[in-house]
Amino acid sequence: MTRIAGFTLWELLWTLIIGGILLGLGVPSFQEFLLDSRRTADINALVLAIQLARSEAAKRGQPVVVCKSVDRLRCGGDEIRFDAGWMVFANADDVRPPHRSPSEPLLYAHVPELEGTITANRPLFEFRPYLRRSTNGTVTFCDRRGGSAARAVIVSYTGRPRVDSVGPGGEALPCAGLP
Repeated sequence: MTRIAGFTLWELLWTLIIGGILLGLGVPSFQEFLLDSRRTADINALVLAIQLARSEAAKRGQPVVVCKSVDRLRCGGDEIRFDAGWMVFANADDVRPPHRSPSEPLLYAHVPELEGTITANRPLFEFRPYLRRSTNGTVTFCDRRGGSAARAVIVSYTGRPRVDSVGPGGEALPCAGLP
């Protein structure tokens, strides 16, 4: 007589219950991981843009601009935020306010994947050759978790970026329109 191998109904039920519990515990952790990964990737892209602009300004001996941009042709004004994207270009003609002309090379562009807001206290960052002060400011990255998970890229007047998780005085970073 041959014996049929398989699961009993009780074994299958308990396997499904245990699998559901493990899945229920893992999904929130995976969502946190995804949010952290997207935020970190966009922060690293901005730090890269700032470091590239700083070094290119020194190398070229002319101003290099990091600005928010939708079309990678013009710098955006108050109507857009950095979450629309940003670009880095050499401002060879030194036009004020800076905008990219067709003859100026686009050095870098990035479209963020963060599901949230990226705000700055400056419309753009301009990096100048040695012995001249660059634009300083703060760019804040917020997702649906709000200020407790926000990060800021702080650019010094020498053009050096650093990342921090708290604002001045140690308080949580402000997130516009988020908790």
